[in-house]
Amino acid sequence: MKSLRIGLAAAIVLLPSAALAAEKKANSIDELARMYDVSSCKRCHAKVFAEWEKSFHATSLIGSPRTMATIASTVKDGLLKEYTYSGAKEVKDLTVEHLMICAKCHLPQLKDATDAVAREIAQAAIDGAAGDEQAKKQLAKVGINCLICHNQKALIHKWTDGAIDPNAVYGSKEGSHPDSKFTRLKKSATLPESIMCGQCHGLGPNFELAEPTQCATLYGSHLHAYVPSGGNKSCQDCHIRKDGRGHFMPGYRDPAVAKSAVKVEVNARGYYFLPKAGDPVPTAVVTVAMTGQAGHRIPDG
Repeated sequence: MKSLRIGLAAAIVLLPSAALAAEKKANSIDELARMYDVSSCKRCHAKVFAEWEKSFHATSLIGSPRTMATIASTVKDGLLKEYTYSGAKEVKDLTVEHLMICAKCHLPQLKDATDAVAREIAQAAIDGAAGDEQAKKQLAKVGINCLICHNQKALIHKWTDGAIDPNAVYGSKEGSHPDSKFTRLKKSATLPESIMCGQCHGLGPNFELAEPTQCATLYGSHLHAYVPSGGNKSCQDCHIRKDGRGHFMPGYRDPAVAKSAVKVEVNARGYYFLPKAGDPVPTAVVTVAMTGQAGHRIPDG
């Protein structure tokens, strides 16, 4: 029995940090950042890492920083005020479940943290939105990183593809992976497709939440408007592959994207006519058609 216990302990030590989440919950933002540390990725993927570091994904709780302000108002004006039955009156009452209204997409790893972390994030968002630079730095320690896309979210159809392997990095190949935590490399059919991004840049209301929210709707727009209209580009085509944009994945605020994709085509036709005396009609009619060139509605949210 003694040797069995030793064997189990050794097996647990070899598991990646993220897989230990079920065994140990993070008690602070710093602990959660260490649990999902991706600094080792930089050794082999320096260019990709540098691109990601500058992206909104890297600081997904701050964003444009419209994100941080929206999280702050969701807490102050929503959870603590408007949502009568949330059970929270002050920040100290907040739980992980409360904050998943935002963290489902902006920080899915929050599920591996205690309620204390949810409260720390909520307060930091409020303080950061009010101009506290230290609070912003604290929020910047966690975000959507390599582990979220190349492990946690890499498989969608679990009955077809199986469960996520906690020791694998998912990409375009199968094989071994030179990392002490993530020793296997596995192929994901999800990663190159728009549905990968759709997990967060979604269809609309998150009906599985106690308080459904409608924040991200880009994938719904892409799927139900762009594709039926003949569009054939994926999210990755425009936000990663085009012009070598890589893992910076710029959005519509980026000048390069605005110039090439956020073009709006305007066609106008004007008519002038003379009505009969007493007719309650205008003397001019202008018909304007505006057509966006992006693969989804803009802006989102």
